[in-house]
Formats: sequence, C-alpha cells, structure tokens
Amino acid sequence: MSGNPFYSFALLVLALVFFAVLALDIAIPALVLSLMALVRWSMLPADDRAMNRAMKGRTA
Repeated sequence: MSGNPFYSFALLVLALVFFAVLALDIAIPALVLSLMALVRWSMLPADDRAMNRAMKGRTA
C-alpha cells in the first residue's frame, strides 16, 4: 500500500500539517504571554521599575 505515490504524498501532507499545527500550539501561547508581560511592564511607572531593579535579589 505504501508503494502508491498518492498515498505517500497524502501521508507527507498529513505529517506536515500535524507538525505545523503542533508548532503553532506552542508558539501562539508563548507570543500571547510575552505580549501580556510587555503590556504589564509598560504600564508600570518608571520609579517602580527602578525600585524593582534596586531590590532584585533581596529577600523580604
């Protein structure tokens, strides 16, 4: 059955679609989370960002 060229081509297309969707399943949430973090960071006032850098590594 694998000798049929149409079957081999259909299997190749199916595998390509599967892995393309799998890559998008990882990339889209990562892009959305990065955008959310960028928006949150851009809404912080400048003095809060400076304080966060100054307190980095210190415990409460």
